[in-house]
Amino acid sequence: MTASRPSPAKQPARSSGDPDLADVRAAQADRATFDVLYRRYLDRVYGYAFYSLGDHHDAEDVTERTFLAALKALGSFREGSGTFRAWLFRIAHNTIANAHRSRARRRTVPLPPAFDPPAPNADPAGVVTRAEELRRVLNAVAELPDDRRQVVLLRFVDGLSSREIGQVMDRSEGAARVLLHRALRDLSARMGR
Repeated sequence: MTASRPSPAKQPARSSGDPDLADVRAAQADRATFDVLYRRYLDRVYGYAFYSLGDHHDAEDVTERTFLAALKALGSFREGSGTFRAWLFRIAHNTIANAHRSRARRRTVPLPPAFDPPAPNADPAGVVTRAEELRRVLNAVAELPDDRRQVVLLRFVDGLSSREIGQVMDRSEGAARVLLHRALRDLSARMGR
């Protein structure tokens, strides 16, 4: 008696290390299920756009355009070419670059970011110290060259790995790590540490 091999269609999917792969496949089959991915990444994409652009309205526009482009191009996402998260943030990266170009043509200047009011029972000295430190960090990040600012935001705001950052920024994983190291060194120097 010979053991029969399962047909390729019935073989279990190989683990690609992409935790979103099952949801991506479902969304490719039925676009209505894209909302799972949308809800999972909405805040992260918005945060990336907001920290990159510094304007709430521009960040909302970029976030909307990113998800519309991702939904439209979902059929082109291929397993093995990187994670869905890196693919989505690459779309966001390109959309942000377009927004920067558009902003340069419009020559508008965003208002400085407002800070959330402190809790009523918060220590006033601690609130002032925290606000000053936050302001120093935001100013130092804003002064970084564009590629270094992007790598800091992708790593620490959005939590992407070096491999995913490399995919988003069209660089190798090693180049992304080096860029992050240089960005952190510059940030440290700008903050006087």
